[in-house]
Formats: sequence, structure tokens, C-alpha cells
Amino acid sequence: MNNLVIDIGNNRIKVGVFNQANLIAREVFDHGADEKFMIWLTNQSVENVILSTVGKSLSPELEQFLRSNRNFIRLSHTTPLPIRNQYKTPETLGKDRIAAVVGAFALYPDQHCVVIDAGTCITMEVLRKDGIYLGGNIAPGLQMRLKAMHAFTERLPEVMLTDEITAIGYSTESAMQNGAQWGAILEAEGFVDQMAAKLGAVNVILTGGDADFFAKKMKRKIFVHHNLVLSGLNKILSYNVENLE
Repeated sequence: MNNLVIDIGNNRIKVGVFNQANLIAREVFDHGADEKFMIWLTNQSVENVILSTVGKSLSPELEQFLRSNRNFIRLSHTTPLPIRNQYKTPETLGKDRIAAVVGAFALYPDQHCVVIDAGTCITMEVLRKDGIYLGGNIAPGLQMRLKAMHAFTERLPEVMLTDEITAIGYSTESAMQNGAQWGAILEAEGFVDQMAAKLGAVNVILTGGDADFFAKKMKRKIFVHHNLVLSGLNKILSYNVENLE
């Protein structure tokens, strides 16, 4: 029995087909590419579907196609989860955030985890080893930091990210790159240190578009899982389907 998971982000639509916990097919679509998405779907054999969206949604026709003859779940704050959520405003919690945490829970059971999603924003989540999600922090992503410095000042230029950051900037461009990129790295490391002091040994799991950059620069042992959100959605879907049976 295959599961179809759909993660609609701000910029793209990521989809995956799972057989139990194994990702057997994955694709990325631009928003509005319903025809391509439909063609891809017709070549997949799936019985269960979960849809997660942080903003835009699918067209009514495409969603109706997904619902027909399948178990269908639209992820919301009321969807049952295999973890306990202690976030005080679950209705405002990003669905990608909770899915990433559930992904970590599936991969590293009975272990404290800090989940860092390094994307447009950088989110840092804390999952206790007993399956209790404590909450987390949200900070500007790498690109956002650089763009904000340019947008909110008169003279600072618009600069690009680089892999060649140094301890001290030798020009305005490199000073901005260092401040944005090292600032984010040190912020993440400081957060992990705080959680380790509070909980004990923690696994650090990275996902998102800038995950590899963080993994290269952070001093700790890091686990990078680019499909962590998809894996978490699959775990949530399987948990709910099992409860239906």
C-alpha cells in the first residue's frame, strides 16, 4: 500500500511516494503546473494521500482527483500526530515545521532531537526523546539576512551568498556575507548548545535548501536529511491510516 505525500511550500510543490517508510518516487513541481502534476500522478499507484500547504493550495480539480477512491488527509492543527505537541498556539504552527519534527521522531526514536530547517526562514525545533515536541524558534534565512541589509539601509549593496566566508570581512561585501552567514551558523550552534545543556545529548538534524552549507560549517556531528518533511508527512499519514483500520 503506497502513500502519496504533498508538501506545498512558498516556492515549489514537493511530492513523494512511499512504500511503508521507503521513498520510492520523488518530484518537484512549480506552482500552477497542474497538468504536469496530473500526468505524473497517473503513473503512480497510491492508496493514501496527505496534503500539507503553508500558503497556496492545489486547484479544486486536482484536489478532487486526489480525493477520489483514496484515503485523503489535509494536514491541520487538529490532525492526530504520533507525537505530543506542546506548542501553545498549534493553529499557527507551520505544517512543514511539525512534519519535520515527526520525520525526526521516525528516524531517531527515543532520542532528543534539534531539527533545523535552513530555508527561506531558519526554524529550529526541539523534540524530547519521549516524543514531546517542546517548540522552537524562527529566524531569517541566509538570503533574507543579506536582502534585509540592502533593503533597509541606504548604502549597503545587494550581495550573494558564498561558501568562502572568513572570520573577518576584508570588504563591505565580505563583511555582509560573514555577518549573515556566520551569524546564522553561530545562532544555530548556540541554540543547540542551550538545548544540550537542558536535555543532555541531542541529535542535530538538518534539512532545507541551505542544509549542506550549515553541515559543512557547524562543529557538531550533523545528520542531513533533505526529504525530512516528506518523511514526516508519510509518518503522519501512516499513523492516521492505521487508526482508521
